Amino acid sequence: MKIERIEAIPFAIPYAKKLQFASGEVDTARHVLVRVHTTDGLIGTAEAPPRPFTYGETQASIIAIINDVFAPQITGLTIFQRERVRALLDRTIGNPTAKAAVDMALWDLIGQSLGASVTDLLGGFGEGMRVCHMLGFDTPEVMVEQAHRMRENYGISTFKVKVGRHPVDLDVAVCRALRAEFGDAIELYIDGNRGWSASESAEALRQMADLGLTLAEELCPADDVLGRRWLVRQAPIPFVADESVPTQADVTRELLGGSATAISIKTARTGFSASQRILGQCEGMGVEVVMGNQIDGQIGTACTVAFGAAFAHTSKRAGELSNFLDMSDDLLVDPLQISDGVLSTRPGPGLGIAVDESKLSHYREDR
Repeated sequence: MKIERIEAIPFAIPYAKKLQFASGEVDTARHVLVRVHTTDGLIGTAEAPPRPFTYGETQASIIAIINDVFAPQITGLTIFQRERVRALLDRTIGNPTAKAAVDMALWDLIGQSLGASVTDLLGGFGEGMRVCHMLGFDTPEVMVEQAHRMRENYGISTFKVKVGRHPVDLDVAVCRALRAEFGDAIELYIDGNRGWSASESAEALRQMADLGLTLAEELCPADDVLGRRWLVRQAPIPFVADESVPTQADVTRELLGGSATAISIKTARTGFSASQRILGQCEGMGVEVVMGNQIDGQIGTACTVAFGAAFAHTSKRAGELSNFLDMSDDLLVDPLQISDGVLSTRPGPGLGIAVDESKLSHYREDR
């Protein structure tokens, strides 16, 4: 079963509510649908969400690298030659989400060909994950209302609060309001997207020391090497590296250098193959992980839960699996459903997803 061709289709779906955070904002999901076709007529599917303010990729660059570089390199290989594909793609520097989407589409094909789910192929630990919802910048009142809606409608009780504004009091006030409203009924952690300095981060953590936060993610830039290490040494909770660890080598550097004590794994960034390796690194070093969200649509979210549910270590914490709820529409024939705070893996072989061709025709941007 050989790779016959690859499609990279740009599409744009507006968000019902714009998500704002320290490194940017998103009001439209301008993503790329990646489909790998085989000579036997199967189609593997994945989603590449460009984040130019984080990795330098754009919708146009993802399409160009897949069409001009990746497709010519791997067309003609079998779908089981994952390591050969990985070696060829890694000859090109960067482009993490383009590489990840190709990798995940191949896993989807392998599952379909074998009649097995990707989750079972990867590890088969569970059948779903508890869900964490990300709350973007807004007033305390609005963010409390959003948390109420997520709890009442979907049973979600874990929230990741975007922080990194100036002064730090703005975000401290939000976290205080959430804790005051919900008490111990919710889990809270924070993500700064590199928005604060090390000293501002330390002050914010000091002011929020009584709020029972469970994680602090990328509060200051990893490039501020000494300041970041100084901050992590005094952090009272695990300090998560996310956008600073796009490769295995980066994970090693951040952990051994004392710039992080936990890792966010994003399948949108490292696919299934590299994510397995990163998970193994973290398990071997006794480091906690969280399944992160690249503001994925439902296709990307299906990939995240397929990986996260496959392993015991990734299932310990709630995964960031719900921000597709902020989109006005999506591409799946059978939409994802969150119930009682849990997102289940899809039944069926591969990723268990099917694209609604009429919706794709409506939202695609290349016609």
